Amino acid sequence: MKLFISADIEGCVGTTLSAETHKNEAVYQQFAREMTEEVAAVCAACLEAGADEIVVKDGHGDATNIDFTALPKEVTLIRGKSGHPYNMMFGIDESFDAVLYVGYHSPAGCAGNPISHTSTGNSNHIYLNGKLMSEFMLNTYTAALFGVPAVFISGDEAICGLAKEMVPAITTAAVKKGVGACTINMSPEAGKELLGKRVKEALSGDFSKCRTELPENFEYVVNYKDLKKAYQMSFFPGAERVDDATNRVVSKNWKDIVTAHSFMVY
Repeated sequence: MKLFISADIEGCVGTTLSAETHKNEAVYQQFAREMTEEVAAVCAACLEAGADEIVVKDGHGDATNIDFTALPKEVTLIRGKSGHPYNMMFGIDESFDAVLYVGYHSPAGCAGNPISHTSTGNSNHIYLNGKLMSEFMLNTYTAALFGVPAVFISGDEAICGLAKEMVPAITTAAVKKGVGACTINMSPEAGKELLGKRVKEALSGDFSKCRTELPENFEYVVNYKDLKKAYQMSFFPGAERVDDATNRVVSKNWKDIVTAHSFMVY
């Protein structure tokens, strides 16, 4: 069994403030350590469930947050940003049996996490085919391009609920809940125990029930915080200016959408 794990930090136990996720801030290290420990716990559970090969993509910021010395020997870690539009899913292909998401968070425009966002902090919200687009949605469609099912997600309560809406059979592990500008968190120990338990449940199930079909058409609509950014990105090939703060891209090809996203909100 070959598994792909995409990891983020804002959905891990404890993270509440933006500064806690930035390397140049003094408080960052303990939260990077928690991200590492949660990823390691998920990897250990995958191995116990019969995984032969695990590829982990560090997906937060500059993608060098996970302590590579803390991972099991069976794990391959992809660090840094390749520049490929798949970003947090760089390395995914048809050879994987399933994808798991660790430390994921609510999207821009959702109150489920004090630091909700989608890929960057440049948008007020992004809609894909009329629904708020999370990084989970973005990355699950990318996985679907290769026929890889999304079987597990951990993070805040809201993103776990949104994941269930998109992939009803997915196994979730909510380790925190956002309320206004605060988070209500499980203890780190209890969180990692929950992750391990739920990962084993996910990997003992029928992966085919977690497959996602790509829609025939895509409408990607991004509303920007900065009007200059909105104007500038209206010139991206294929983009259409909806209003002073909003652009959209319409395509039948998912690669067009994920590529547009990788430029238009960065």
